Amino acid sequence: MPFLPAPSLLPALGLSPALYLLGYVTGVAAFAWLARRRGLSTTGVWSVAVVGLVGGLVGANIAQFAGSGGTQIGKSVLGGIIGGYLSVHLYKAAIGLRRPLGDLFAFALSAGEAVGRWGCYFGGCCFGHEAGAVAWWTTYQHGANRYPTQAFMSVASALTFALLIVLERRRVLPENGLFFVQGLLACAARFGIEFYRTASPVAVGLTAAQWACLAGMVFFGAMLARMIGKTRKVGTAVPA
Repeated sequence: MPFLPAPSLLPALGLSPALYLLGYVTGVAAFAWLARRRGLSTTGVWSVAVVGLVGGLVGANIAQFAGSGGTQIGKSVLGGIIGGYLSVHLYKAAIGLRRPLGDLFAFALSAGEAVGRWGCYFGGCCFGHEAGAVAWWTTYQHGANRYPTQAFMSVASALTFALLIVLERRRVLPENGLFFVQGLLACAARFGIEFYRTASPVAVGLTAAQWACLAGMVFFGAMLARMIGKTRKVGTAVPA
């Protein structure tokens, strides 16, 4: 018997849109918590958050539409991250805000995805491929027992969020360090989980999302290593 209930058992409850909304609310709450903790809860910072949210939504929709060849309307998390990052970068440059805010977005992304991915589960998107006889960690979706990759991604994001809280409380990284940690872990988790999804490989047996994740892991890993190297050279961590 599948470990998770079939989403089709609860269609009348409207769980998918409610969980998507709860995911956004959770992300905003996580952003607000860290902003207050660091004394960054200002009008300027919140304007950056709004721009990042709008840019992320636009990027998510464009990436999903383009990635499906114009056949699907939805949201791509990877597209959302790219769209949000570019919009925030350009907006900060426009208003002359130089203080790093990546850690706030790292909290928002991991917390929001941990909740919002259950909207994907009950909405029937982002599902895994058929699981065969492995029934105890599957779900019945689209006419077969499948790997609940939406749940996998939710758990990975929740664990990442928990680690970010620990690192934040211990203050072992300079500002933006948590952003690089979150980006590295998110890309690594998505890369592994992608093997259980239905996307087709594009080169060397890897999907387009996996190639994007590899590029992300190189980028975030290099930036994190560079930051740690500078911190060790100085001799002490720079508290956030």
